[in-house]
Amino acid sequence: MGRTIAMAKLVVLLAIALLAISMADSGYKVRISSLKVLAKEIEHSEGENMLTSNGQGTLQTYQCPSQCSRRCSKTQYHKPCMFFCQKCCIKCLCVPSGFYGNKGECPCYNNWKTKRGGPKCP
Repeated sequence: MGRTIAMAKLVVLLAIALLAISMADSGYKVRISSLKVLAKEIEHSEGENMLTSNGQGTLQTYQCPSQCSRRCSKTQYHKPCMFFCQKCCIKCLCVPSGFYGNKGECPCYNNWKTKRGGPKCP
């Protein structure tokens, strides 16, 4: 079990690294639009907001970067949004639909708070 979690974390880190490298490339806008298309395909095919009995979603960790790209695509604070969204997605395995709000779809995502009591997840 611990090995599976470690392997999943490694896959997520590799995906994030690949995403960062691809964003640094000159074709940044083209790749972002590709990610948006991929995110829409995943939404329709994977049932992104299905929840298990423990309140976590059914996303796979490799789907977090594309779902967070979709979620954070309209904010002016893209980097922090992506950082916290991916952190929340890895923990909760769910990213709410839309660009803002709809957090009721993912109880774990909605209920994770900062030390000050504010929302942790964008």
